[in-house]
Amino acid sequence: MINYIKISLGILIVLSASRFVPHPPNFTSLIALGFYVPLLLGLKFIPALLLCFVFTDFFIGFHSTIFFTWGSVVLIGLISTYFNKGILTRLCGVFGGCCIFYIITNFGVWTLGSYGYSLEGLISCYILAIPFFGYTILSTIVYSVIIETIFKFYKTYYKKSFKF
Repeated sequence: MINYIKISLGILIVLSASRFVPHPPNFTSLIALGFYVPLLLGLKFIPALLLCFVFTDFFIGFHSTIFFTWGSVVLIGLISTYFNKGILTRLCGVFGGCCIFYIITNFGVWTLGSYGYSLEGLISCYILAIPFFGYTILSTIVYSVIIETIFKFYKTYYKKSFKF
């Protein structure tokens, strides 16, 4: 239980740092942490991850598509366990996570009605979100490389046993 709390605090620190410092839109550790935390530490850390999002959103501000955001992170975490065969598989999985986040959260934006409840409005919503998707992909790559590097260093120098 103590290790769970310590690791959860570490997740909170990393997530908070990436969300509270000034950054381009969607340039956070959100997708990378949502993917790697359950993959490396186990699905039991998904609730801790969600509590960290609730905590940071409390300060950043809750928004009308928050359940789409949180839901996409949970889905990304759940599917991450299928991508544990190697680094290329994990990077493909994390890119898939970016796509899941893009599809689900922008569908949530469309449901608010500001683009109109039509096929044209849905398409416009997704097209206008492409610049944000670019930042999501870029930040996810950056944070994934950092996580992969730390994981490789830890696995190499501390010889701990891991799932893969």
